[in-house]
Amino acid sequence: MTVPRYRDPAAPMPERVRDLLGRMTLAEKVGQLNQRMYGWHAYERTADGHRLTDAFRAEVAAFDGMGALYGLQRADAWSGVGFGGGLDARDGAVMAAAVQRHVVDGTRLGIPVLLVEEMPHGHQALDGTVLPVNLAAGAAWDPELYADAVAGAAGELRARGAHVALVSALDLVRDPRWGRSEECFAEDPYLAARMTEALVEGARRAGVAVVLKHFAGQGATVGGRNSAATELGHRELHEIHLAAARAGVAAGAAGVMAAYNEFDGVPCVANRYLLTGLLRDDWGFDGVVMADGTAIDRLVRLTGDPVSAAALALDAGCDLSLWDDCFPRLGEAVERGLVSGRSLDAAVARVLTLKFRLGLFERPVPDTNPGTTGGRELGALGERIARASVTLLAHEGGVLPLSRGLRRIAVLGPNADSVAQQIGDYTAPQRPGDGITVLEGIRAAAGPGTEVVYSRGCELAGHDVSGVAEAVRTAAGADVAVLVLGGSSARTAGTAFETNGAAVTGAGAPSGMTCGEGVDLADLSLPPAQRALLAAVSATGTPVVVVLVQGRPHALPAIEAPVRAVLSAWYPGPRGGRAVAEVLFGDAEPRGRLPVSVPRSAAQLPVFYNGKDHGYRGYVDQRATPLYAFGHGLSYTSVEYGAPRLSHTRVAVDAPRLTCRVAVRNTGDRPAEETVQLYVRRLSGGASWPRVRELRGFVRLRLAPGEREDAVFEVDAETLASVGRDLRLVVEPGAVELETGPASDRTRGARLEIGDSESNAT
Repeated sequence: MTVPRYRDPAAPMPERVRDLLGRMTLAEKVGQLNQRMYGWHAYERTADGHRLTDAFRAEVAAFDGMGALYGLQRADAWSGVGFGGGLDARDGAVMAAAVQRHVVDGTRLGIPVLLVEEMPHGHQALDGTVLPVNLAAGAAWDPELYADAVAGAAGELRARGAHVALVSALDLVRDPRWGRSEECFAEDPYLAARMTEALVEGARRAGVAVVLKHFAGQGATVGGRNSAATELGHRELHEIHLAAARAGVAAGAAGVMAAYNEFDGVPCVANRYLLTGLLRDDWGFDGVVMADGTAIDRLVRLTGDPVSAAALALDAGCDLSLWDDCFPRLGEAVERGLVSGRSLDAAVARVLTLKFRLGLFERPVPDTNPGTTGGRELGALGERIARASVTLLAHEGGVLPLSRGLRRIAVLGPNADSVAQQIGDYTAPQRPGDGITVLEGIRAAAGPGTEVVYSRGCELAGHDVSGVAEAVRTAAGADVAVLVLGGSSARTAGTAFETNGAAVTGAGAPSGMTCGEGVDLADLSLPPAQRALLAAVSATGTPVVVVLVQGRPHALPAIEAPVRAVLSAWYPGPRGGRAVAEVLFGDAEPRGRLPVSVPRSAAQLPVFYNGKDHGYRGYVDQRATPLYAFGHGLSYTSVEYGAPRLSHTRVAVDAPRLTCRVAVRNTGDRPAEETVQLYVRRLSGGASWPRVRELRGFVRLRLAPGEREDAVFEVDAETLASVGRDLRLVVEPGAVELETGPASDRTRGARLEIGDSESNAT
């Protein structure tokens, strides 16, 4: 019997795709572009274990196949999946195998299904290892460490039979009022691009395809409102919001997810300029474009009917739906002439190509015994990220690191003793007893003669101050009070949800939630009860250390004595309490650096560091500068920076290459973990008005007390490129300043001319 060409693993992949396409009916093709079913509806628990549902079988039968199944193993409050009926690691692998067997063995062509899972900071499944959120990874400024952690998380996902990971990477924190700020790496395109590269590299190491969310500009919605309009121009889009996507595509991302927002008045999922002209024609991307959940259904308001909405999205360049009712009707769109059969085939070919690339036709059914997937090692990597991300924002009076000779430490605040409130949104339920809170971390780290006392003081949100008096009494007799404040994205069974899983917010956030998808804030101040607790504890005169466990930068009141130090711990994960304690006691040096600017208030937004350089002096009633600038982070020692030294003071525009060095010396008596930052500031020339400065490199140095070392930056065309008149990256003639320093507001510069020739520095 002759084996079909598409079944021949030795045949070239394009030939296999063409052969398979030529055998498919219109219905089978449409089925490959659909991801309509929620994965948790594909199985049910019985007395004998789990089994496939009739609903799943009907979905496969409708198209004699299935393109992709989303969230087979997702667990959270929205899906309603928990330990009572959900899939643990072994059950997940068994059900993944059952899904594949049914689709491969029970359909005419036996095309395997893509199993798609959320992996925002670890696989969002029962017993999946939870990592710190993206904003914490960005605060660590360590792409190599992050890549290792992603490889571990992707290994867990792959061991359970899944193939595709959905990960937020492309959004930037341009307005921290946005509830999804925690899912971003930074406010800066360069840092986000380096972390996105690391994400793709780490996942590919484990054989997992990554779909990058969200393309494009979702972090720039008006007012920080989730899924709202943007007012981006083409230049702002190219200069700020495309760098991470460009880097991820170049690194080998398998797909991108079209964002909910619009660009130039056209929703991204229907924006042919973005999905075809830019992504495919200009960048040469040959992967899949996935719609965000029910995004295609929203197009009905523009088109008037679901079939036309499906045609609009497909024609724009969207290949794969997510939960919508429109894409399943693409067959009607072809029959009505709204889209061509060629356009449909192109989308189907991209989905099939991904399946071939993943080897699903050769090994569609996964191992049903995942064994040990490295959870302990991955947990250790998560703790390393958490430690590296803890950022010392302010430090006066030498209260830190805490002495193990203290008599009593008061640990206070609504975020002091809650694992759920330190792990972020898009997180599966955790087993009772798993995790280490800040309180537990401090108790374990304190000396044997130190008493650690605790009082919650207030709830996370609201005005109730009835517990403040007890917290004041607890603080009054202590040597130091560690006040753990901030926010929470923890969802509960009582949280109401939109059809796409976003939390429903009305006049205020859901109970206890101050961050997360759908939880946007107008006021970035800490909630009223937390502010009252801070004021009351400060009034006791006990030295205070504030620890902010948060998913977005909160605007802080003026820090005055007896507040001696402020640290930020961006949702550091389930064992983040130990990481925070290690930094507090000096077992780990504070090395986190801000991936975002921290505003003084929401009224002064935007405060991102790389705005246009118009020399604005500030408001009459408030300074325009942030409270803490992008890149800021202190240490327990003192570090001295020299001026940048350039190997050339003039470079040729067609082949710029030079070396920038800066001497960094640890002038204190403790080790330093320093992140040396390189910025470019355009002084003259260029196609558009320059920005204040732009991050273009960073180097991490470990310096012993008294040690001096040069941070070395190789500067080339990529470093010096800007967006030209045709919206393409190009090195433009003119003058720039190469600036180095420990933060965006503490730099020293050296002038560089870019022209027709080069010259050596004197």
